[in-house]
This record gives sequence, structure tokens and C-alpha cells, in this order.
Amino acid sequence: MDIKEFFRSRFNVDPAAVAQAPGRLEFIGNHVDYNKGLVMGVAIDKHISVAVSLRDDDEIRMASAGLNAEGAVSLGNVSLQSGAQSFMNYPLGVFAMLREAGLKAERGFNLADASTVPTGAGVSSSAAIELATAYALCKIYDFPLSKIDIVRTGRKAENVFVGMPCGILDQGVSGFGEKDAIVRIDCKTEEFSALPIPAGTVFWVFNSMVKHALVAGDYAKRHASCMAAAETLGKYDPKIRCLADATLSAAEACRSKLSEEDFKRAVHVINENARVVEMEHALAVGDLAAVGDLLKASHASSRDWFENSCPEIDFLVEELSAQPNVYGARLSGGGFGGIAIALASEAFSEAQAEKVADAFEAKFGKRPKYFQTKIGEGAGLVA
Repeated sequence: MDIKEFFRSRFNVDPAAVAQAPGRLEFIGNHVDYNKGLVMGVAIDKHISVAVSLRDDDEIRMASAGLNAEGAVSLGNVSLQSGAQSFMNYPLGVFAMLREAGLKAERGFNLADASTVPTGAGVSSSAAIELATAYALCKIYDFPLSKIDIVRTGRKAENVFVGMPCGILDQGVSGFGEKDAIVRIDCKTEEFSALPIPAGTVFWVFNSMVKHALVAGDYAKRHASCMAAAETLGKYDPKIRCLADATLSAAEACRSKLSEEDFKRAVHVINENARVVEMEHALAVGDLAAVGDLLKASHASSRDWFENSCPEIDFLVEELSAQPNVYGARLSGGGFGGIAIALASEAFSEAQAEKVADAFEAKFGKRPKYFQTKIGEGAGLVA
């Protein structure tokens, strides 16, 4: 749906600003971002578009094309919504964080969104709407922010307003995505760099059809476990301020002081951080076999040590990994459902994808949605 037409149909005015932001795939670095380590991701060619205009009163009105939902609050009641208005929370969170940063809003605004990003599938539709909202609101309120501050605003909206303790991966990749490039993020220094996608490769994305509502608690439990492990390791070695600073030998030395759960989470993060370093080298020399092996090892670690996979995702990864023309596959994103991704050669066919979908349907009684994606540009204003 054309976002401008949808906006006019709901508010009877033209939008004053339109922004869009892509969904993302986590390439490697599962649950490493909030542990201040290294992660990699790619922006996909599916976007959320947000259109906005200022109002003459103090109301904030929103309409979502994809959710067929509408809602309203006043400037004086920007708080977490529930029920039919819960779709407003990500944009409201962004607005609240912008005001906290100094944005002056004496008038309310209209906001409409339209999306081609699958929701609840692990491609960060939440980060996409946060960044698109931030760009659009900054324009109409004449509140210029740098790209990194837009990214930080989106993350803060999710952490503080919505209550989801995510790291910077989702917003960072959506914000700093580049066409045909992998985004590498040092989450401790918040430094971003781009690495070229290996020539002749494509990403395939398979939705397990297991909806992951991360705010519900599993993600937060993993986050808390990592923080507890880092605190214990920091008492052993004061130089360890986060799990990305830790070594396996330190984790082993503290094993008796860690719960079994916290120990396993720490081992995953430490090893996964090391895999990102190895991945950077494998990409630099074009060693696709090593790239694939690292993707497979990442999934095994998420499954066995971080325990954030599920039978449906494991099955997809196994089936994809067994296909000709696939270098490697893994879960991508928070886990507990969502998606599996495969890095494949351009020779991987629709018929092969159908074969994987057939096997999945035969086992689980539901058919997975899947798509091939190109790597797109990051968030920004489009009008």
C-alpha cells in the first residue's frame, strides 16, 4: 500500500515527512550485542514506511495499514498502551525519548505506517518502525539528530519505554545498513563498519511460524543470566566488565560460583564473540566453506548453550544445511521461534526451498513462509 495515499485516507491531509527503515537479519553474534561484543547483520529489502504531519491540537493520532488499527493519545499522556492501542508503543516510545533528549512539542502529530516487514518473525520490525518514526518526527519538529543518535533513540525506546532489554544490533543494522554489505558492529565502542557480501551468494529466510513475543520474558531471562555471569566474572577479574571481556578460562575458573544456566550462557557469548572475529577473517579472504562452518557452529551454540532455539528452527537449519548450494544456516535474531537464515549460492533454487518447506510441513503440520532477500540500504527520509 502506498504510504502517502494511506495517510491521506486516514487524516485528510498530505504528510509533511515520510521515512522508511528496513528489517534486518542477524548474520552472526547471537545475543552478543548487549554483552558489549561484536555482531554482524544485514539490512533486508523489506521496509516499514512512516508518514507524519503536525496537528493543530495536542493529540497524537496513529494508523497502521498492516494491522488495520487506529489509536490516539494526548501529548500529556504519552505512556505504554495496552489492548487495541498497543501497536502505538514503539512510535510513542521514540517520541518520549526524543522529548527526553530535548525535542519541544507544543502540537501533536498524525502518524501512519505501512510495512512489508514480517512482524514477530525475528527480522526486527520493531527496530524498523522505531528508526523510521525517529527520522520522520525529527524532520517535522526540526530536531536534527545524527545517524548514531537516531539509532540510540530507537534502542532506548525499546529498552526504557517498551521494556525490552535489547542491544544495539537491531537498530544499528537497520540504521547503518548498506546495499550488498554486511554491517559489523563493535557494541562496546558503537563503531560500525561494512564488509562486502561474498560474490554469488544470497540469503534465504524461513519463518518457523513460531511467533516469538520477546517482551514476554525468555529474552529478558537470558539478558539477566548474562548480566549475573558478568558480575561474577568481574569479581574474579576486575578487568571483566562485560561478557565480551571474558575468556573461557575465566568462566571455567568461576564455574563453582556460577549457576549451571549462567555458566552455559557465558560460554555461548564468549565463543560466539570469537566466532565473529573468525567470520571477519573468513569474509576477508572469501573462504565460503569457513563462513558456512561458522554459521553452523553459531547455531549449535545457540541451541545447546544459550538454549534459545526450538524444534522447528532446528529442523529448518538441519534441512537447509543438507541442501546442495547452501553454505550454512542458523537461527537469526532473539530466538524462541522466529526465523532461520541460510547463506546460499545463487544456484539454490525455488524447488529446493519448496523441498525444505514440504519436509517441514510433513513434520509440523504447518507450512513455513520463506523468501529470498537482497541486501538493502539503511533507514532514512524519503520525502
